[in-house]
Amino acid sequence: MSVKRKSTKVNRAWLNDHINDPYVKLAKREGYRARAAYKLKEIDETLGLIKPGHLVVDLGSTPGAWSQYVRRKLSPAGAAAGELNGTIISLDILPMEPIEGVVFLQGDFREPEVLAQLALEMKGRLADHVVSDMAPNLSGIESADAARISHLVELALEFCQTHMKPDGALVVKAFHGSGYSQLSKLFKDSFKVVKPIKPKASRSNSSETFLVGIGLKNVVRPIQVAENP
Repeated sequence: MSVKRKSTKVNRAWLNDHINDPYVKLAKREGYRARAAYKLKEIDETLGLIKPGHLVVDLGSTPGAWSQYVRRKLSPAGAAAGELNGTIISLDILPMEPIEGVVFLQGDFREPEVLAQLALEMKGRLADHVVSDMAPNLSGIESADAARISHLVELALEFCQTHMKPDGALVVKAFHGSGYSQLSKLFKDSFKVVKPIKPKASRSNSSETFLVGIGLKNVVRPIQVAENP
């Protein structure tokens, strides 16, 4: 019984914090599906990444707050609907409610056929930026969770090396703790500029942070096979 009471208290405390969270209130007021929109907003405004005409790929997009932010950033009027100067392709294993002007693919990013479909939707273009709020279901076993997180980041990086412009940026979610130093090193080995950022919208008691890599050092492009004359 004591365990149940403690769990109930924790849930009530979380709910109370969530309801009174200024970013939750702001998201509701401004029409964002989640407070996470302000994490990408701060990263983007700090580094000046997303610009009109860009192609942005959003990995792990559901419920769609990051795609909503990008959509507004690519709108000449900063609007949630109407004219759009750019392309947004979003992907998640979970369904996502439609966002006007955003191409959504439902599938597992770890599956080659899903990655192939994503590449197909890009229609031969290279992404200007790739943003990823992907995170695995955490088990509580630190070593196992670190491996899952690293795997998702590595997949996002591999995608960038074949489908992102050399001067593009990759934004990924990471967590301080086991495996973080290895991910940081991976980014430093892969990008010319690396910026770790903990946005104000990330809760202070969370180990969540974001790694931003700008300018690929190693670009891997698919080999083009010449047709026989």
